[in-house]
Amino acid sequence: MVQILVLLPPIIAIGLALLTKEVYSSLFIGVVVGALLFVLSGGADAGYFAGTGDWTWNFNIIEVLKTTIEEISATVDSYNMGILLFLVLLGMLVALVTKAGGSKAYGEWATTKFKSKKSSLLATSALGAIIFVDDYFNCLTVGTVMNPVTDKHKVSRAKLAYIIDSTAAPICIIAPVSSWGAAITGNMTVNNAFGVFLQTIPFNFYALLTIIFLVAIVCLNIDFGPMKGIEKLAEETGDLGNTQGETIKTEFEISTKGKVIDLIVPIVVLIVGAVFGMVYTGGLFDGETIIDAFTNCDAPVSLNMGAIFGLLAALIMYLPRKIITAKEYMESLLQGFKSMVPAIAILVLAWSLGYLCRYKLMLGDNIAVLFENAEGLLKVLPAILFVLAGFIGFSTGTSWGTMGILIPLAEGILGCSADPVLGISFDATPLLIICIAAVAAGAVLGDHISPISDTTIMASTGAQCNHLQHVSTQLPYALTVGAVCVLAFLTAGLCADMGYGAALGISWVVGIIGLAAAIVGVKFIEKKKSNK
Repeated sequence: MVQILVLLPPIIAIGLALLTKEVYSSLFIGVVVGALLFVLSGGADAGYFAGTGDWTWNFNIIEVLKTTIEEISATVDSYNMGILLFLVLLGMLVALVTKAGGSKAYGEWATTKFKSKKSSLLATSALGAIIFVDDYFNCLTVGTVMNPVTDKHKVSRAKLAYIIDSTAAPICIIAPVSSWGAAITGNMTVNNAFGVFLQTIPFNFYALLTIIFLVAIVCLNIDFGPMKGIEKLAEETGDLGNTQGETIKTEFEISTKGKVIDLIVPIVVLIVGAVFGMVYTGGLFDGETIIDAFTNCDAPVSLNMGAIFGLLAALIMYLPRKIITAKEYMESLLQGFKSMVPAIAILVLAWSLGYLCRYKLMLGDNIAVLFENAEGLLKVLPAILFVLAGFIGFSTGTSWGTMGILIPLAEGILGCSADPVLGISFDATPLLIICIAAVAAGAVLGDHISPISDTTIMASTGAQCNHLQHVSTQLPYALTVGAVCVLAFLTAGLCADMGYGAALGISWVVGIIGLAAAIVGVKFIEKKKSNK
């Protein structure tokens, strides 16, 4: 009964969003249902959702309303506020480079370098691979830089959002120096957690196969599902589905004096400033190693440092050359703020729903408890954990929260227990390495298919794409790769007793064959549809 109740808020929010195609009210209703469910049940005092109490209804409507508002307000913490500030600052920077004519000049220049739709999409993916330190930073920066390029080749914003999203988290989660790597190692209790994380990278089938799949469909020019119709519309009519960029472009006159450097320099300053902020806040100048600095950095503060440096660079470049006036500079800042309001609203609601599901309704713990006595399923445990992580990530919209729930669970199921105080620790077995990789891979899958995922929202924002359109068009692609990953993790688990190397080699053979079969199958089906 508990498991069914805790699923209501995300099911209601996601179901309404897909049914009505309206994300704001759907998320808001989901948040209200989650908060009311928690408060009406007696909340933490009753301990019902934690499994330690009886249901005690509270019908004091005023108290319920007050507590509900308090619970929702508590979801936007200092970390989240830092991300919201970065969104605002980046919106301002985008508006500035647009007003100054930098984006237009860059688009015209890039068209001469990336002369086809294929090359522009591959360049987008390559840029995403370079910016691997943080997924938020990746989504927003890549979108800002590549929008003018893909627009020239009539790439729909949904396709651009897919390329951005399918590069960001998959690249970040396999990068040793990234915020995601820190999130994974922080949930482990094994000896040499960083070394174990490095060993999980080759087994992260979803991240790696997603990147391979992305390159394959771009090179082979394959589109399927809702994406095919949207891409066809963009090609034939020029309707790219741009939701935010047009408001920036039409509300003020774009300068004709802009040059490519007017976009490149502020963006490069932003990137360099953010990376500097990460190593600075992480303690590199206090003696920490470069890896520890990235692991321990304050990401929101670092990103905001980079954004402020970028805004200052734009000020220094634009005003002395009279590309824009001081008044136009300030007007652009205001316009940039306005352009980010929709993304901020979606993020706050998504964070609220995820917070309530995870910390108040204990969704992940209530689902994970079903698998606590799964010793008899050890051979197929990686595949189970992959699917479970995908479901929890989809329901809560948080990859890191999913990993925080399931990595300790995987260690517990495999009989691993650590106590730093008593000096008890353990070394990771091949099966545990595979299980941790399965959790990380499933968390990214859940992130990609969830309308309430913050990274997915960032990808929509960076591409200036309708959020629900991005989710619906990306879903078939993500699930196709996910189905192949189930086979790969099933094989890896069955071969774990043969050792790390053998399990890796055999499971990758299965994964590559499965992915190739999926690509051939999709191409055959789409060709058959076209011939009708």
